[in-house]
Amino acid sequence: MTAFPEGTILGYPRIGRRRELKKAVEAFWAGRIDEEELERTARELRASTRERLAELGLGRKDSAIPESFSYYDQVLDAAVTVGAIPTRFEDLRGADGTVGLPAYFTIARGEGDRAPLEMTKWFDSNYHYLVPEIGPETVFSLSSDRLVRQVSEAAEAGLVTRPVIVGPVTLLALAKASDDAPQGFDPLSRLDDLLPVYVELLARLRAEGAEWVQLDEPALVSESLPASVAQLSDAAARALDVLGRAQERPAILVAAPYADLGEVFPVLAAAPIEAIAVDLVRGGVPAPAEGLEGKTLVGGVVDGHNIWRGDLSHAFDRLEALRALGAAVSASTSTSLLHVPHDVTDESGLDERLVSWLAFADQKVQQVGVLARGLSVGRASIAAELDASSAALADRLAAPGVRDGAVRDRALSTADFSRVGYEERETAQEALGLPVLPLTTIGSFPQTGDIRRARARFTRGEIPAEDYDDFLRREVASVVSLQEDLGLDVLVHGEPERNDMVQYFAENLDGFAVTEHGWVQSYGSRATRPSILWGDVSRPAAITVGWSAYAQSLTSKHLKGMLTGPVTILAWSFVRDDQPLGETANQVALALRDEIADLEAAGIAIIQVDEPALRELLPLKKADQPAYLRWSVDSFRLATGGAAAGTQVHTHLCYSEFGVVIDAIRALDADVTSIEAARSRMEVVADIAEVGFDHGIGPGVYDIHSPRVPTVEEVESLLRRAVEEIPTRQLWVNPDCGLKTRGYDETTASLRNIVEATRRVREDVSVRV
Repeated sequence: MTAFPEGTILGYPRIGRRRELKKAVEAFWAGRIDEEELERTARELRASTRERLAELGLGRKDSAIPESFSYYDQVLDAAVTVGAIPTRFEDLRGADGTVGLPAYFTIARGEGDRAPLEMTKWFDSNYHYLVPEIGPETVFSLSSDRLVRQVSEAAEAGLVTRPVIVGPVTLLALAKASDDAPQGFDPLSRLDDLLPVYVELLARLRAEGAEWVQLDEPALVSESLPASVAQLSDAAARALDVLGRAQERPAILVAAPYADLGEVFPVLAAAPIEAIAVDLVRGGVPAPAEGLEGKTLVGGVVDGHNIWRGDLSHAFDRLEALRALGAAVSASTSTSLLHVPHDVTDESGLDERLVSWLAFADQKVQQVGVLARGLSVGRASIAAELDASSAALADRLAAPGVRDGAVRDRALSTADFSRVGYEERETAQEALGLPVLPLTTIGSFPQTGDIRRARARFTRGEIPAEDYDDFLRREVASVVSLQEDLGLDVLVHGEPERNDMVQYFAENLDGFAVTEHGWVQSYGSRATRPSILWGDVSRPAAITVGWSAYAQSLTSKHLKGMLTGPVTILAWSFVRDDQPLGETANQVALALRDEIADLEAAGIAIIQVDEPALRELLPLKKADQPAYLRWSVDSFRLATGGAAAGTQVHTHLCYSEFGVVIDAIRALDADVTSIEAARSRMEVVADIAEVGFDHGIGPGVYDIHSPRVPTVEEVESLLRRAVEEIPTRQLWVNPDCGLKTRGYDETTASLRNIVEATRRVREDVSVRV
């Protein structure tokens, strides 16, 4: 077997430095380009990525460059590769049984009556993956050779790269039982049937010249999956024994990022594989284990989850500690770099001092190169780089604004974290006069091309502020009028002034900075620009009050004020790492508390504080979860604790396994909680009913992440299932999430169908208490 490189990364951003892949994929979906042109764009992007990584110092011939490209999602890639597609998509296979690119996108996005795969969060990140559906009927077979072709493509350019695929244990552990599976079926039970396909894939990769392959197995570090650690460890031992003993294969690197490997590490050490990647940012140096002789330990010491330059001296200390285990050691990132933007040197608008504290993907690749050189030649050879890193860290900690006495001196009491009891609030809120099954949306309406162009022109200084404001007022008035015409009960202003639900607040709070090109993939072709939370947070002035008050003046119906909650602002930003997250969350919460008070003073009686990321940040280790749930719940309660009894506080959560945090959701004590439920076909209502959730609840009836328009009958069916499980007096009717990513035609058609379905259910149902 070829030696593992001394420095590597576990993955790289794949949407392109200027979102080239996103634009090409969306053009393909819209019919503006054909499949051949899309494939050409993707090939060019992969080639430029390989060349860039080589320029940054990764070896061209030693498998240091990972083949981690994806058109949409790496879990979908693995599922399609092994043929694990639901029966409703079986007819999309080619004559030879393979799954082509159009079929791949249909599985991801749905089509007509065919619902797409469910979507949820990738461990504790803001990336969303597609959930495979696997049952006894699933026939595994090698159904795509895209990864093989990418290895060949690199070889034609003179490079030996390392193909990356989600490993068999993680693929099955993240899957859900198919609709055809019997009650209680566990997809992990199909492991023995799946492994021969991975063996075949490894042989194909080896035949094309792959010397190493990377199997991503992050499920092995998680204690938040249906399978126990013992079950996952056993599955890993069985899987790696089969794969490791395959006759024709590349050397195998198993990567298990996002947390400490713990008791699974000895299992990997004993397996017949050649390398193990351990996350030394989120986890510790493993204890000595049998079987490490001849293996390589790939130390993930450069943070792939955040954008801080970090402490390279401490990182090198960890690599040296890893060496003490007796294995060869390589330097790497802790996770794939898909979670960070491409290159901080693209950011001409950021303060130079702030830039000196940062490392985006390209800078992290360079950091890996420095550490690899230190491993090879000795610490003294990289002393200058280590000293520069330490100096930047010291400068960051001492900079003005990082610690603000006015923010830190704000006194808090226990009473600030709670409102009056729910029964008293429920009585006071009867004055709102809402009907049974109130109809509303989550907040945003479509961000049209006109809106984006107007915002861009205003940002460039091409139109004056008063003209831009007039444009936004017309947009708000149009959205309010549309909602009234459709028959919704609680309206929103549509948020045309907001570029992003977090960035908008970051631009109006002290302690934040925003990027110009800092795009990070969220799911599929969707990307966000996480803000940088670098210092103490405060609110210099009201943020949302003017637009909410204006919209309320246009209607006699109630208008929701729309805020993003403290946990979500943290989760969807790159957050300072020099203090506990709970302290930062409380600073954000106090700023939002002041905003809520101003909204109430402006006559807004319903205020939504979105927390879609509540489940996302839940630590993967059970021992760490209670502390997280305490501070995350407390920050929400601090933000909303000053609201009057008659003010109805809503929150919203989406795309997560709610059963895991249902107690925390209840502890938020929001008057109404809206949640994603359509794509999972209302599965969550069983969890809600089981725990006796007694506050208002709005399980979503419209999957807004798919271009499908749900029929009246489909929505009615979902509503009736909700009514069967939950008292009608608690139920609200709403989409899964905001409508920002959809077009007006599909949005209007979908909302019209929701209104009609609600009318039918209202006619038949009696209020249950």
